[in-house]
Amino acid sequence: MTTNRRITLAQTPTDKLAASDFADDEIATPELEDGQFLLDVKYVSVDPTIRGWVAYDTYLPKIAEGEVIRAGGAGEVIESRNTQYPVGTRVTGMTGWQSLAVSDGGFIIPDGVDYTDALSVFGATGLTAYVGMLNIGKPAEGETVVVSGAAGAVGSLAGQIAKIKGATVIGLAGSPEKCAWVTEELGFDQCLNYREGHIARQLHQACPKGIDVYFDNVGGETLNAVLGQIRDKARIVMCGSISNYDGKELQPGPANIVNVVPRRALLQGFIVLDHFDQAREASQALSGWMMAGQLKSRVDVTQGLENAPTVLLGLFTGANIGKALVAV
Repeated sequence: MTTNRRITLAQTPTDKLAASDFADDEIATPELEDGQFLLDVKYVSVDPTIRGWVAYDTYLPKIAEGEVIRAGGAGEVIESRNTQYPVGTRVTGMTGWQSLAVSDGGFIIPDGVDYTDALSVFGATGLTAYVGMLNIGKPAEGETVVVSGAAGAVGSLAGQIAKIKGATVIGLAGSPEKCAWVTEELGFDQCLNYREGHIARQLHQACPKGIDVYFDNVGGETLNAVLGQIRDKARIVMCGSISNYDGKELQPGPANIVNVVPRRALLQGFIVLDHFDQAREASQALSGWMMAGQLKSRVDVTQGLENAPTVLLGLFTGANIGKALVAV
């Protein structure tokens, strides 16, 4: 039987995430059943949502101690008892942090699309940005859009989509390097370094007429600052709240939430799993914008499955730019 390398949950974190919360092992891969195939995993995804999955039930059940870390991945079918996925087929799916994955389904990667793009701009990351910005944010030409986590996987794409729709886009990021990439490479109109000065004051200077759309990836004080400066009929897209993910105590709710009422604003959360029916539409649109030079994607690849926990920890200190992946 083939040996499978895995990263599992050693213990449920009760405070900040630590490397000791993870373990690695090797196990034998079981024989395939009818309808299943074996995937040689080439890349796995590292996403902030994993932090919630290891601690408590969310929109998916908590990862139990001893279980492989749930995560997206991509690889090649090397054994199959499923005629829809013959040997040699390249597939993305919820592989987990492991070198081999037994599955009964997934998204087939089209010819010409590499593994990293399949897991980023043409995967759940791109779909999240597309759905959140266009279904909920609905930016119009001339409106002002603010995107937090602008140098991250989803935020970088969401802001570019808003630019394509004719909006003025202000990014928020945590270093001069990230802000430079967001403006010089991605074409955002401005990028504010939230580590440099009072974020509410920076936003007021950058958006003197207020904010029409806010794509939120961080929550916390940044969300509160934006809520104090929204315009009438503003749309707040609740994609994530990374500032609240890693720790025992949740931050207090934003005091400026009351402003949603007089501004008649929409504040809506969403989960990308509910929108896979738009995957083809999103991929076609994103591909077209990339070919036209209107959209850029960046991946941050770390070598070695054993380094996946370190990459996850780095998400909460801002270590990555673009989509974080691990090459197995």
